[in-house]
Amino acid sequence: MVTTTVLQMNIYYNYKAMIHLNFTNLDTETQQYLLDISKKEIEDKNGLDIKNYAEKNHLNYETLLEEEAQRNLYTFDYVFNI
Repeated sequence: MVTTTVLQMNIYYNYKAMIHLNFTNLDTETQQYLLDISKKEIEDKNGLDIKNYAEKNHLNYETLLEEEAQRNLYTFDYVFNI
């Protein structure tokens, strides 16, 4: 269950996130939850720019958003509880 895995998440004004994870439970549900958080952050910050770029270059907006969200996961600060 995600609520037991993601113990705390603080999103600051500049979209920095500190995520505390239980190291023994990095299941698919938790990974999808983190990707969803990242996707929402990217949409809030750059959604309009990505949409315009997708329309201009005849690309799928959802695919571009997913790729940017995956890249954005590297900007999060993770704390693993073992």
